Amino acid sequence: MSTEIWHNPRCSKSRTAKAALDEAGVEYVERRYLDEPPTAEELDAVLTRIGAEPWEVARLAEPVAKELGLKDLEHDRARWIELMVAHPALIQRPIVLTDAVAVVARDPESVRKALDSA
Repeated sequence: MSTEIWHNPRCSKSRTAKAALDEAGVEYVERRYLDEPPTAEELDAVLTRIGAEPWEVARLAEPVAKELGLKDLEHDRARWIELMVAHPALIQRPIVLTDAVAVVARDPESVRKALDSA
């Protein structure tokens, strides 16, 4: 696989993680996941690698989350994944995937963990 970043260029945390990969000289694939959403199988695999449930990485402040009533939705993994694939803005960003780790890279420590494994 090498390294991949699920990226939203409008997000400052996402831009920061991407810049850290660039500064480290890491070769990576940039996936603009809002334009190219993951499949349910891909998202399920990534969540498993991260060690998180979908409701733990969902962006609950997004307008669509409020429209869908996610805060009150039963914690059914398959249903949450289905909704996140249908509405990729609900997926926390950025996500950095390497052969060794998958992390939600919103803070310097998580970015460093991904870089150390790349």
